Amino acid sequence: MHGIKALTFDTGGTILDWHKGISTILAEAGARHELERDWATITNDYRAASLKAMVNTGAGAPATFNIDDVHRQQLAKMIEKHDLGAFTEVEREAIWYRWHQLDCWPDFPAALAKMREKYIVASFTILSVSLIVDTAKRNGLSWDAVISCEMIGQYKILPGAYERAAKWLALEPAEIMMVACHNFDLNAARDAGFKSGFVRRPDEWGAAGPPDPVPNSHHDIIANDFPDLAQQLGLGA
Repeated sequence: MHGIKALTFDTGGTILDWHKGISTILAEAGARHELERDWATITNDYRAASLKAMVNTGAGAPATFNIDDVHRQQLAKMIEKHDLGAFTEVEREAIWYRWHQLDCWPDFPAALAKMREKYIVASFTILSVSLIVDTAKRNGLSWDAVISCEMIGQYKILPGAYERAAKWLALEPAEIMMVACHNFDLNAARDAGFKSGFVRRPDEWGAAGPPDPVPNSHHDIIANDFPDLAQQLGLGA
C-alpha cells in the first residue's frame, strides 16, 4: 500500500490462539480432579477480565504492572468464582504459564515472512516482552521489533502508546498500519494517525464468537485472513 513502511500487529488475539490454549489446559486440570465446568466460557471470562484490567489504564503515572501480573491476579479470581479450589499450586502455575506457550494461528507465519520482505514488521502489544519472546521462539516468528506497552509505561488504547511506537520506529504515524482483529485497537490507532488493517478472527473466542466481529468500514484494509491481507498489500496470493 502506498506510503506504508511498517506494519504493527496486535498479538494477543490477532496472532495467538489464546482460547484453544487456555481452555485446553483448564479442561486438563479439571479432568484430573473430576470437575465438570464450561471451560470455554471460563476461558473467555478469564480473557475478558484480563483485558479489562489492562486496556485504557489511565493517563497518569506509568503503569507498574504487566500482563503477566494481571493473568496471575485474574486466574486467582476465576478459580474462586468458578469453585476450582482443587487446582494445585503447580497446576495454577502451569495455567498461568500457558499464555507463554500459545500457538499462533496457522495462517500467520508464512504471511509474516512475506510481509517482512517489504515492510518493517513489529509486534505492538499489551502483552509482556517475555511473553512475546517466548511465543515468537515457539512459533518461529521473526519480528523486526517488539514494542510492548510494558516498555512504554502506557497501554493501548491510550494515544501515548501509539505515538511512542511511531517515534521508536522513526516513522510518521501515517507511514504505519496497525493490524488487528479488534475495532477498538484500530480506532485508537487511527485517532493517533495510523492506517488500519482489520483481519477477521471468527474463532478467537471459540464457539461463542468474537464480541466485536464486524469491522468498521473506515479501515484501510479489511481482510478475511493473513494471506488475504498480504495480497491486498500487493504481495501476491
